[in-house]
Amino acid sequence: MSDVRYDGQVAIVSGAGAGLGRSHALGLAARGATVVVNDLGGSLDGSDAGSEAAQAVVSEIEALGGTAMANGADVSDEVQVRAMVDGVIDAYGRIDILVNNAGILRDKTFSKMAMADFQTVVDVHLIGSANCSHAVWPHMVNQGYGRILFTTSASGLYGNFGQSNYGAAKSAMLGLMNALSIEGAKFNIRANMLAPSAATRMTENLLSADVLALMQPETITPGVLALVSADAPTKMILGAGAGCFAEVQVRETTGVALGDEQMTPEAVLAAMDQIRDPDGAAPVEHAFAQTRKFVRMAAAARGLPLPWNDEPLLKGRANEQP
Repeated sequence: MSDVRYDGQVAIVSGAGAGLGRSHALGLAARGATVVVNDLGGSLDGSDAGSEAAQAVVSEIEALGGTAMANGADVSDEVQVRAMVDGVIDAYGRIDILVNNAGILRDKTFSKMAMADFQTVVDVHLIGSANCSHAVWPHMVNQGYGRILFTTSASGLYGNFGQSNYGAAKSAMLGLMNALSIEGAKFNIRANMLAPSAATRMTENLLSADVLALMQPETITPGVLALVSADAPTKMILGAGAGCFAEVQVRETTGVALGDEQMTPEAVLAAMDQIRDPDGAAPVEHAFAQTRKFVRMAAAARGLPLPWNDEPLLKGRANEQP
């Protein structure tokens, strides 16, 4: 396989002033990308904003012979994000890669959490990723190329005590990534997700020094570089940590079709073992595929013929204007 390079490409990395984002920015620049280092600065909860962190990473990149630009836009502010993207287009003429990495923490148990803190975390992680993706989208469509990466978390995929706001925001990115991977296919825009476990400001007080030494951000960045490369897959969730990589998959069991006389909660509970049986579980390509599956199962259970051809519908939707 040929070397992964980004010569002539422009990448935006949000939250790139430290930790994972800094590592991703340096990794992209080292392989030829011009990098926009976006970072609001400040503390883990999003307060005390400043531009020093982003500029420091730009200086690192330039010292290594790369090209970079610092930007302090708040990703949760659509106006600021659009101004950032407009500035990048004015300066470089294109945007090829977007790494949505910016994030904050405001951890508390759900019963003690103020809804304002829930909203703020969702605004930064989810709405911030949507703002950035929406702003770069038309440029990627026009040039017929784009790679968008979302940063989810094990807290969003599997749950974690005291992180209902963070987990909800991180989990919601899955729906956005799935939709963009479908809508972007004909424009060669690929969307993926990273689920990192790293030694960062968010984890330094939770793990021992020996464990943290294994989990440096640089052990995760190779996965990012793969997911935003020309040969990247799409609609993939890549788990990464300590130089280990695995795919997180959403699959649906074969399930069971209940007859008309069985449409009761008691029947659903009675069939729960069969409903949850993992044998034969498979990924679902898109939302309408699940509808088609259930209707076919229901028709078969009742002995009903069901001619089914959804290609015209799907083709028509795929041809909608971006």
